[in-house]
Amino acid sequence: MTAFAIPYSLHLLAALIWVGGMFFAWLILRPAMVAALDGPSRLTLWVEVFQRFFVWVWVAVAVLAITGVGMMHMRFSGFETAPRYVQVMIGAGIAMFALFLRIQALLLPELRKAVKAQDWPAGAAVLGRIRRLVGINLLLGIAVVLVASSRLLV
Repeated sequence: MTAFAIPYSLHLLAALIWVGGMFFAWLILRPAMVAALDGPSRLTLWVEVFQRFFVWVWVAVAVLAITGVGMMHMRFSGFETAPRYVQVMIGAGIAMFALFLRIQALLLPELRKAVKAQDWPAGAAVLGRIRRLVGINLLLGIAVVLVASSRLLV
């Protein structure tokens, strides 16, 4: 086992948690909630889901940043000498983090406020904005996975 194996494994696990969580929420959990719950119950449940999932996203973000920078220095001696695909992954990761931060810091408090006030139309509007940003983030995450995995084949 090389010194690269542990940070690589942790990096992969963190990416799976974040991207897999978004995939599950967007393509499985949301449609199931729409089929099974009324609007107020869905909004209330989403507040609880986000609260729990975002703890894991913060852990994943930290692990991705630490292991990513570590592997980049171990393998390429820094950002300047890293190949373009690594730079693309870093850029996409920063964009993903920015979208997540927007949801966490701006939209989730707005959703909580609407649910607490039982303002269901406002909550539904905020949830719609969150859903769009999560969809964009999911696409970015899938693109990063495709970039990373295609580099493993060459």
